Amino acid sequence: MPHALVVDDEEDAAEMMAALIAAEGFSVAVAGSVAAARRQIALRSPDFVLLDLVLPDGNGIGLVDEIKALNAEVVLITGHASVETSVQALRMGAADYLTKPLNIKHFRGVLSRLKKPSTLSADAVDLQAMVESEGHFGLLWGRSAPMRRVHEQILRVSGTAVTVFVTGESGTGKELVARTVHDLSRRRGRPFLAVNCGAISPHLIESEIFGHERGSFTGAERQHQGFFERASGGTLFLDEITEMPPDLQVKLLRVLETGTFMRVGSMQTQETDVRIVAASNRDPLKATALGKLREDLLYRLNVFPIHMPPLRERSEDVALLATHFLNEIARREGQGKSYSPDALARLATYRWPGNVRELRNIVHRAYVMATEDTIVDECLPSLEAPPLASAGAPTISIEVGAPLAEIERMVTLATLEHFGRHKERTAAALGVSLKTLYNRLKEYSTVPSRVEGDGSDFGALR
Repeated sequence: MPHALVVDDEEDAAEMMAALIAAEGFSVAVAGSVAAARRQIALRSPDFVLLDLVLPDGNGIGLVDEIKALNAEVVLITGHASVETSVQALRMGAADYLTKPLNIKHFRGVLSRLKKPSTLSADAVDLQAMVESEGHFGLLWGRSAPMRRVHEQILRVSGTAVTVFVTGESGTGKELVARTVHDLSRRRGRPFLAVNCGAISPHLIESEIFGHERGSFTGAERQHQGFFERASGGTLFLDEITEMPPDLQVKLLRVLETGTFMRVGSMQTQETDVRIVAASNRDPLKATALGKLREDLLYRLNVFPIHMPPLRERSEDVALLATHFLNEIARREGQGKSYSPDALARLATYRWPGNVRELRNIVHRAYVMATEDTIVDECLPSLEAPPLASAGAPTISIEVGAPLAEIERMVTLATLEHFGRHKERTAAALGVSLKTLYNRLKEYSTVPSRVEGDGSDFGALR
């Protein structure tokens, strides 16, 4: 039986938490001080510790390293939550933190996340077998070493309730990872809903995610349930999370911390039971440095990170993916086709800046172009990789100490000019989706240049 330790000097609160933990199948010990906690740890090493920050003989944070050394999980409790406290706690390795007064439903959700994953289900075993026999793991195709690592991570996290953060370039299949996690989880019988945070107007996204009451704004003619309500009991996939407006990120953080939210125009608190899987084609730490993602939200979301490799790093999967897409089209169209060896060889040597999405589109085009049952080299479009930053490409001059947001703006606009304002090639070179590029260009159009007309929009091209 897993063992828990509750460290809190408020006796009633400690006993209440101990009872809830015991009901989840743990044995429990209680301590009211740092010294008492060390005695309990010496008597029996805990699997996880619920640790108050403010104790009569010291700060609970001082115990975190000692507890982590025992390979135990730590959940911090505070009655004085702040951005600094939460970030510090999560940076130190705490699995989560709770604020007083405790929300019982949210507390139980944290407990469920701390339970060790169960053994692999029959579905998971079947999926592993599918990789060897057919080449796919659920919706994810590929037998390469990078993809097998992704499969292993999905198996580890799907049996838990922890929040997942999927990163990777545009077109690598981040939503497919989220769907596979959902399909292997205990929530598989409940809804899976996906929302692209970069594709919804900033004026509407709060209403779409949290819902709104009738009459809460012009045009709100009826009550509207948002994604959190519609995904109740299931999984909510928040794609391009770094494109979410900062004020809405604050409200999302509150949902993750308390398990509650309010519809737009309502004063009534709603409870939610939704697993969050977030995704971004930006590096999360860079996005935080650029002010695109709140640091405290990053640590809340990035509990279990999964990185989707770009297609150029798993070139051995290209032929498998190309054949899979071709067979899909053949089933729909009723006419089977195959590739010539030269066509497959050409696909394998391309660098795929648009990743799996680009491969799928090229296969669709090749199927239409092939007049016979065999797709030959001539059926494929020009597969010359767009020129990336390399010898002969222009460079930009950036002053030391320039704000990161300004550097991103300069690089984006300079790249756009380099490709003759061809947005698809610009997005591919920058490793972002076309929608993200449009959002950034729209944002830049509202920000005046540092010096109007001096070329500083694009840096010093040379």
